[in-house]
Amino acid sequence: MDTTELTERLRREGVPDALYEIPGVHPVALQLDAYYVLRREGDAWPVLLRQRGTDEVIARFDTEAEACRYLYDTLTDAPPAVPGGPERVDRLLADADEIQRRAEEDFDGAPGRDADAPPST
Repeated sequence: MDTTELTERLRREGVPDALYEIPGVHPVALQLDAYYVLRREGDAWPVLLRQRGTDEVIARFDTEAEACRYLYDTLTDAPPAVPGGPERVDRLLADADEIQRRAEEDFDGAPGRDADAPPST
């Protein structure tokens, strides 16, 4: 998908035009306090959130197609693909007990935490 097709698909889905800007393809006629911007920067395709004139890069992609898919998913409430794919999700799920144990240790050892307080559960 390219930026022109993205704009067409978002319009078909009924996504308000004011929620996103794609320079040279889809300008924002009415600027809200916050909206998404998809633009090319050299060889990269960042997706930004523009809030009150301040841009924050929320994702950066190597290809136009990846950036378009991400913005489409974001604006149509479809969950975006997990960075790293299913393998990353599998690793995180496999390490869930260890992650929980470390989080509890960090919490229990946090400054200001009463050493005599019962451990977290």
